[in-house]
Amino acid sequence: MNELLPANYSGGVYRPADFATLTEALDYAALGNAGLDFYSGKGDLLQTLRYRDLRKQARSLARRMRSAGLAQGERVAILADTDADFVLAFFASQYAGLVPAAMPLPTAFGGKAGYISHIRRMIESSGASAVLSPGALLEMTQEAASGLGLKAAGTLEIFDGFVDDGAPLPEITPQHLSYLQYSSGSTRFPLGVAVTQRALMSNCRAITQHGLKIIATDRCVSWLPFYHDMGLVGFLLVPVTTQMPVDYVATREFARRPMIWPTLISRNGGTLSFSPSFGYDLCARRAASGVRADNLDLSRWRVAGIGGDMIREKVLSNFAESFSPDGFRREAFVASYGMAEATLAISFAPLATGIKTDHVDLDQLEAAAIAEPVKRNGAAGPRSRSFVNCGKVLPGHELEIRDADGNLLGERMAGRVMVRGPSLMQEYFGNHEETSRALSQDGWLDTGDLGYLIGGSLVITGRSKDLILINGRNVWPQDLEWAVEQEVDGVRSGDVAAFSIDEAAAERVVLMAHCRKTNESEREDLRQAIIETIRVRAGLDCEVMLVAPHSLPQTSSGKLSRTQARQFYLSGADGSGAPTNAHRQA
Repeated sequence: MNELLPANYSGGVYRPADFATLTEALDYAALGNAGLDFYSGKGDLLQTLRYRDLRKQARSLARRMRSAGLAQGERVAILADTDADFVLAFFASQYAGLVPAAMPLPTAFGGKAGYISHIRRMIESSGASAVLSPGALLEMTQEAASGLGLKAAGTLEIFDGFVDDGAPLPEITPQHLSYLQYSSGSTRFPLGVAVTQRALMSNCRAITQHGLKIIATDRCVSWLPFYHDMGLVGFLLVPVTTQMPVDYVATREFARRPMIWPTLISRNGGTLSFSPSFGYDLCARRAASGVRADNLDLSRWRVAGIGGDMIREKVLSNFAESFSPDGFRREAFVASYGMAEATLAISFAPLATGIKTDHVDLDQLEAAAIAEPVKRNGAAGPRSRSFVNCGKVLPGHELEIRDADGNLLGERMAGRVMVRGPSLMQEYFGNHEETSRALSQDGWLDTGDLGYLIGGSLVITGRSKDLILINGRNVWPQDLEWAVEQEVDGVRSGDVAAFSIDEAAAERVVLMAHCRKTNESEREDLRQAIIETIRVRAGLDCEVMLVAPHSLPQTSSGKLSRTQARQFYLSGADGSGAPTNAHRQA
């Protein structure tokens, strides 16, 4: 078995992400002893990759990639398994001046054909010149790339026949693109967030020096996938820029054996680890069922980060209660807010303070967009809801709350969350129309989220955009609608609206669908067909509300309005004002 990587830097001076480019950061990290460990779901050490070995191998591979005809600025799609090969391919692309784009792995739903089609669309969207794959997915990868005229399609072994000629590698500058970040749920309409070296390093510095206050003795543990911005930036690129050791377990292994996460933190002295709400929930449920690791010591876990979806206070409370006997401290929870369009992080709550919530009058929030505080005394009162404080925007960045007309709003006034600063994306790659919708000419990003400020700290209340965020996944409603329209008999184009309902306990996915049938048995068959299609194609449970033909709401320009559809669902109307509670079934 390989030895555990030491959390030290051979006496070198710790540098907190103060580099101009990612390649410069790895050049420095390679001077020390730290690096990356990859574990099985049972806790066996499978691979070790020290930063010095990563640098040497990546530079050699970079030269062979260029010998194979890949030119600076070309994109390389990489199927992002949690292993050393992905890391090597990603950093070789950096040294070669190529632009890697991490692609998702197959899931337990959708089938082979659906996955191949998904990856093909993402390859085409990125304009990739090559696609690299784990050996287990080689056949599907080559099928996805068939006919696209790529220069290379295969495993890293495809470059074995090319010689490392020792030629100088290109100079990498801050304005060069570092990578493209795709949403894991972006299947029919892939959008690649284009992140420059400058934006990446700006965000890494802000995370390191201000958000997490990383120190030389920190150690990361992660099960987050490399194709997700939190997994890629937070737990691969930030560690490289801070010379930090990391312990990895694949996401699929965590899903099977969630207790491997706290086990690795305990065994290796992990101090930093993040998860969406569902990861904490999965561990707490497993512990409650009696599945626990022996002799856990979580006392060194100083930052238990939470992000990636709406933060569930109850979930975190359950986790803290389950693991406090093992030394876990509630104060270790750190709420955060961010998105790939801002590289990763936008705000962090203060460290060592735990989760802070704001309890507000829900009627006032919905009717007047005012977050009026109410006391949590258990007495009868107005409808209320608790939201988590996500802290102040990172230094060097600006954050504003604006109304639908772009007017600046004051404290406790809810509106659209806008952010500006050096960490923002350059564009949605190759998509000027979507870029112009998200980024204003003066550099403000419309995050698509809703929230308000308290003393300069951000509270997120929901989303104004249609994107569904559930269990740490971004799911485009267009994909769900399209799947139903294509696969369910009797459903036509424009017959379906998909959206989510955010509640304190969880987020629910809802589909409203036109129904032309009057027989109750036939209506039930249609509803079940829609539920099964979404379960198979997207791996999601959903609720279905059948509505009268031509009743789905539209905008003034004739486009489907999912926002109005959500409002009609909540009011129990079918779009024409008719009550339809009898049709709403789980």
